[in-house]
Amino acid sequence: MTSPAGPSGSGGASGQERVKLLAVTACPTGIAHTYMAAEKLQQAAERLGIDMKVETQGSIGAENVLTDNDVRQADGIIIAADKEVDRERFIGKRVLSVGVADGIHRPEELIARVRTAPVQEGTAAAAGSGGGGKERSLAYKALMNGVSYMIPFVVVGGLLIAIALALGGHATETGYVVTPGTFWDHIFQIGVLGFTLMIPILSGYIAYAIGDRPALVPGMIGGFIANTGSLYDSKAGAGFIGAIVTGFLAGFLVLWIKKVKVPKVVQPIMPIIVIPIIATTALGLFFIYVIGKPISWIFENLTSWLSGMTGTSAILLGALLGLMIAFDMGGPVNKTAFLFGTGLIASGNYAVMGMCAAAIPVMPLGQGLATVLRRKLYSDQERDTGMAALFMGMFGISEGAIPFAAARPAIVIPANMLGGAVAGAIAGVAGVGDHVPHGGPVVAALGAISGWVWFLIAIAAGTVVTALTTNALIELKARKQNGGAAVSGSGALAPEPALAGVGAGTGAGAGTAVRTAPAGTAGLAPATADGKAEVLSGYLTEQTVKTELAADGKEAAIREMAAMLATTGNVRDTEELVRVALAREAQGTTGLGESIAIPHAKTDAVSRPTVGFARSTEGIEWGALDGTKAQLVFMISVPEAAAGDEHLRILALLSRKLMDSDFRARLQSAPDEAAILDVLREIR
Repeated sequence: MTSPAGPSGSGGASGQERVKLLAVTACPTGIAHTYMAAEKLQQAAERLGIDMKVETQGSIGAENVLTDNDVRQADGIIIAADKEVDRERFIGKRVLSVGVADGIHRPEELIARVRTAPVQEGTAAAAGSGGGGKERSLAYKALMNGVSYMIPFVVVGGLLIAIALALGGHATETGYVVTPGTFWDHIFQIGVLGFTLMIPILSGYIAYAIGDRPALVPGMIGGFIANTGSLYDSKAGAGFIGAIVTGFLAGFLVLWIKKVKVPKVVQPIMPIIVIPIIATTALGLFFIYVIGKPISWIFENLTSWLSGMTGTSAILLGALLGLMIAFDMGGPVNKTAFLFGTGLIASGNYAVMGMCAAAIPVMPLGQGLATVLRRKLYSDQERDTGMAALFMGMFGISEGAIPFAAARPAIVIPANMLGGAVAGAIAGVAGVGDHVPHGGPVVAALGAISGWVWFLIAIAAGTVVTALTTNALIELKARKQNGGAAVSGSGALAPEPALAGVGAGTGAGAGTAVRTAPAGTAGLAPATADGKAEVLSGYLTEQTVKTELAADGKEAAIREMAAMLATTGNVRDTEELVRVALAREAQGTTGLGESIAIPHAKTDAVSRPTVGFARSTEGIEWGALDGTKAQLVFMISVPEAAAGDEHLRILALLSRKLMDSDFRARLQSAPDEAAILDVLREIR
């Protein structure tokens, strides 16, 4: 759709043809950020009198798709995405590629920058950044691309299996099964197909994000091989970890093959015949003969090793089996522990299977509970996946946790293993027995568990440990990455780092990602003498807070706030500080909208970073694009030496928190300086 006529802007003046821009927005999960960025870009274009059509690549598929005619007439294309977007259709056009957060927070700047962006050349896979914006790493985007396509298969497959087991299943000596040939058996088999496809889908779309379409076939076939242990003499496939490996191998192998110079006569068939055949064959044989053999060897030796531990402490054996069950959720390590417990049932030893059965549901239950306990840490799609995982966990379907583990392996896998070890150890020391080769609360409900009370206690304890550990590790990682900023749930499966320059126009620092804060400033704010946390690493104090500005104009407000900052002794030259701050305003307003302004200055007129805050009940005209007057004003002053990390970190922390309307309301209503500081301590 084309935006209606707006005020005259670039290309919108009388007698001139209106500028026509296109945009594509996409985030890994395809929910909130995808559509927020589209809305912000559309609104900015309307304000500037520019025609813009935005294609959203969301969780329900691409909408408002850009046609060949759209591209032909476009003066430039903005890609605001944290996942791979096909750029081949934009060859010959100016393309600016940035993260999705830039599309939300800096749409006007992107519209200005796209006019001078580089012209797209080559293929999507070969193209780099389209115009200086900070993009996520290729590895991150590829992994998230695979996860986003895999999630529907996990959810559909897992829920169909759980429903079939709940309504048509029963316990047997071979496990919890559905009677063959029945209606519920057909539902069960459909669910199994979903689970069978999820591993190749994960691998294929990781490869696709790296090597484009030629990598899709080798990635999917490679993932299928990784999950089919019989191809390399293993009783269990490599599971989702193997799929991640084959996905990256296929993607980068295709990229390498693309670099090989071939005669022009061969070039047309390279992407559809030559590259897929060579890459698929090479990857398949490499996995079967090189990677698969060690997996098979590990499987066999782990089984022998476990057999020698049956006489050891039950708590130690239970913890070990729990660790193995939770490690790869269907991979060789998981299957080794499961088959070890299954084999002992026939000999009348039910305790080992009891340890395994207690650990089996911990991963999906723990990850699901984590999304319930700290909803703000997760995106909407993660929360939905978490609810599905809770349901799957009740029926002992550990694969429900795979999307979380694939997205954050370094966080989720250790948390899963810790919870699994706790559950297995408790079941072991309590002498829990499982008479069927299956796990989860459903087995206890069917009467197949001896010591079912302790069995449920073991599951509950492991679930809580996994959930709390996962959330703690997510927050810890986010604070380290964001220099102490708390992570919110508006991002994707992996937390989005805050981007600097929100509302900063085109001044220095715009488009630069926030880097880790200098030592001593990251993480939680240090405490003051009275035990309360400092605000912004101590840069903002009660001395630099005003409940009401006397000024009624922008320049007067900046002068008043500069004088307030000077009372700290950190300002060497107040007039120079004012001059630099006003010069920054001349480059572009620092009025963010939402009644917020953040004037800032980088100058050696200050000896150390100092931040002030003041309110204006009537509001001050600051030139904000949404037309609101500034009622909440922060002034940032940093010396040139700190103009990189600290300046950007402070801007990011403030802009992130100030997007919370409840926080702004409490800041507005705080009665005095002390109360204002209490509210501001939430900025971290």
